[in-house]
Amino acid sequence: MNRLARFAGFGSGDQAQVDRDDVRGEGAAAMGGEFGGATAGALDDPEALREPIIAALRNVHDPEIPVNIYDLGLIYRIDIADNGNVDVDMTLTAPACPVAGMMPVMVKDAVKTVDGVGEVEVELVWDPPWSPETMSDEAKLTLGML
Repeated sequence: MNRLARFAGFGSGDQAQVDRDDVRGEGAAAMGGEFGGATAGALDDPEALREPIIAALRNVHDPEIPVNIYDLGLIYRIDIADNGNVDVDMTLTAPACPVAGMMPVMVKDAVKTVDGVGEVEVELVWDPPWSPETMSDEAKLTLGML
């Protein structure tokens, strides 16, 4: 585990092993869950993956903010190809965010857990810059902004 992960609070206690297992897919496999992999050909409806991908992204949280990254408005684009490959454009709340190196990896790992997803590419973008207006109403309510 790298220093940035330890700084962000990852790797403390028994939950750390469960978290590492889930990131690698071992937790899902051990529980009989589905773990995404490359698909053999074109999907009947690639857009059917959108909601499961969003649900997976809602399991990723910025360690400094008690709201998931999707509702924070950090996900700008989810492009799903006919073969199940997924491209994600995301941003961070600030360029100097201490989890800047980890967050794209966390996003990629979460999207890869969706059954039917092939290769996943995550690009960190800064334009447009993130602002609180991009947050969902649920996120604003959680943070006391509504």
